[in-house]
Amino acid sequence: MSRSHPPVSIIGAPTDVGAGTRGTRMGPEALRVAGLVEALAARGIDVVDRGNVEGPRNPWQPPVDGYRHLDEVVAWNRAVLEASTRELDAGRMPIMLGGDHCLAVGSIAAVAAHCRKRGKKLRILWLDAHTDFNTSDITPSGNVHGMPVACLCGIGPDALTSLGGHVPEIEPAQVRQIGIRSVDQEEKRLVKQHGLDIYDMRYIDEVGMKQVMEEALAGVDADTHLHVSFDVDMLDPSIAPGTGTKVPGGVNYREGQLIMEMIADSGRMGSLDIVEVNPILDAGNATAELAVDLVESLFGKSTLMRD
Repeated sequence: MSRSHPPVSIIGAPTDVGAGTRGTRMGPEALRVAGLVEALAARGIDVVDRGNVEGPRNPWQPPVDGYRHLDEVVAWNRAVLEASTRELDAGRMPIMLGGDHCLAVGSIAAVAAHCRKRGKKLRILWLDAHTDFNTSDITPSGNVHGMPVACLCGIGPDALTSLGGHVPEIEPAQVRQIGIRSVDQEEKRLVKQHGLDIYDMRYIDEVGMKQVMEEALAGVDADTHLHVSFDVDMLDPSIAPGTGTKVPGGVNYREGQLIMEMIADSGRMGSLDIVEVNPILDAGNATAELAVDLVESLFGKSTLMRD
């Protein structure tokens, strides 16, 4: 199958300021070492590595008023938002390399503003073991990487919910979450209250990944901007050990490939996050290498011989 892709810009965000385990600040470099840029270029894609955005150091302090490192989280997300906005305005596809998943507040706020400005629909595929719909009221850790979807939906501190100048940045109906298998009890109540569309591992086991992806992509058309937020902890830890929030029973290699291939088949992906790669916890950079392999499939590499 022949596909055309917009030019791609790589944006690194080397921080673990929203996480509970240090190490994801080295994620962007691990993905580069694993050959991400070269792999995309080999597929004939116009790809430019913009380097890393800059932000404050991680102070590694306990929560203050329910949030850890809120000022630093806001600063990093503002940097990601500004860098992503520049690339989108230039007609390029931003690929944000995390860093932890709190950074999706900035990347998706940029995409949401881009869609509003151009009158496009937005669909977000949240590939993750967690719903990331926590608030300071229901999580004692205060780690903001467990809160980005809630913040984007207008639930959280003003500094994050209004980061892009529009509250809420997105509606829950724009999100499809795939691979979920670890949700706090109060978080379950919140996601049900707000009607998030969640494809957890039990549902995947029951109906199969093909049907899950058909449902998650239903309604995506030429007027839709598809944003993929790929947390490597969606994958089973047996194949992706290099992440700080491992949960057994995740997506296997073949299921992961099918997810990416069906997204590629839609031809609608306009932006991408790759987050939570932690080289400190990895085995020989295997998780970053697997992430690059899967991203190649997002850009059309198929494991099947198919016209």
